[in-house]
Amino acid sequence: MTNYDVLIVGGGAAGFFSAINTAQKNTALKIAILERGNTVLSKVKISGGGRCNVTHAEFEPKPLTLHYPRGQKELLGPFHTFMTGDTMEWFEKRGVDLVVEADGRVFPKSNSSQTIIDCFISEAHKYKIDILLNHSVQDIEHEIGQWKLTTPKHTLCAKKVMIATGSNPKIWKLLQKLGHRTTTPVPSLFTFTISDPRIKSIPGVVAKHVTLSVNNSSLTSSGPLLITHSGVSAPSVLKLSAYGALELAKRNYNFDLKINFISKELTECVEELGIFKTTLSKKYVRKHALYDLPKRLWEQLVKGAELPEEIKWAEVNHKQLHQLGLQLTSAIFKVTGKGTFKEEFVTAGGIDLKEINFKTFESKLHNNLFFAGEILNIDAVTGGFNFQNAWTGGFIAAQHMSNEKENA
Repeated sequence: MTNYDVLIVGGGAAGFFSAINTAQKNTALKIAILERGNTVLSKVKISGGGRCNVTHAEFEPKPLTLHYPRGQKELLGPFHTFMTGDTMEWFEKRGVDLVVEADGRVFPKSNSSQTIIDCFISEAHKYKIDILLNHSVQDIEHEIGQWKLTTPKHTLCAKKVMIATGSNPKIWKLLQKLGHRTTTPVPSLFTFTISDPRIKSIPGVVAKHVTLSVNNSSLTSSGPLLITHSGVSAPSVLKLSAYGALELAKRNYNFDLKINFISKELTECVEELGIFKTTLSKKYVRKHALYDLPKRLWEQLVKGAELPEEIKWAEVNHKQLHQLGLQLTSAIFKVTGKGTFKEEFVTAGGIDLKEINFKTFESKLHNNLFFAGEILNIDAVTGGFNFQNAWTGGFIAAQHMSNEKENA
């Protein structure tokens, strides 16, 4: 049996960040990270397309919370303690130069997630943190004054334990034995699978600003839309998938998606099309894209409105104007499934937030049991926000795990 002061279960972003900050604040502590696989930080490796979207350049706590479909209320206090600016300073103090892109996403200047991994590994070695690979936790028990964790290789004991395993059903079952409630996980960030002749032949086309809504629901989002080989993606879709994670799972990812390609009301659009009928009378409707839409998309929407290929604006009747207006503002696409966003996988679900003290990220049911990252029922839209949740929880928990007297 091996004894530690602090055991971190999970060799991912939240686990490493918490371990390093705990060790930095109290160098006398003996700390270990337990990783079930044979490598650590694998999710960091593939995040942001291999670039690692470290955080997002939103520097006010309240606006930052608005990017979290689950956890918005709970994170407001923690973000006043540690948030975006603190994250950027933390990495830059350790030699990781960061850049803020035009859309607010923050990446290492190297454009490689390996820079973040190298930083974590270096800091872990610096503070003599043990990294135990192939240590899948089989059981968690609480005995007088300490926690006992059983793995296939060892039985490990510690005064304090952090769970930072992300979406791990086996760990959830162990936590349920300890009395914690969990919400069944469902995918949170995903693309929509659509097979429709209007978009099938134009993968790679981007509509700069669309409004999406799910029929027979209150779900809506807006932003850029990317047409892919299998359907649609980009921020507008990912935001909708995050906020609609639970509802869309109930529908088994089969639903009608309404796309407003120009973010205007139908009546306004039809009126404007009537003006175009006069001002562009001699031009062919299909050949001249309007509303700043890509030409290939415009052509498909005109085709979807069943306008003849060689029709000129002067020849379009009111019924045809209305049909084109519908395609531009209320086009219905049948979604038949979901896809993974790049190689990343984020879920909605985890430990019930009512059972967590968000001043410390400690369990309300058990002293000296902490949580951080996606193990909690917290998730965010794409753009670096899920990592910020990991950094914030990991940092705050570390401040309390590093105190040997606290909760002794």
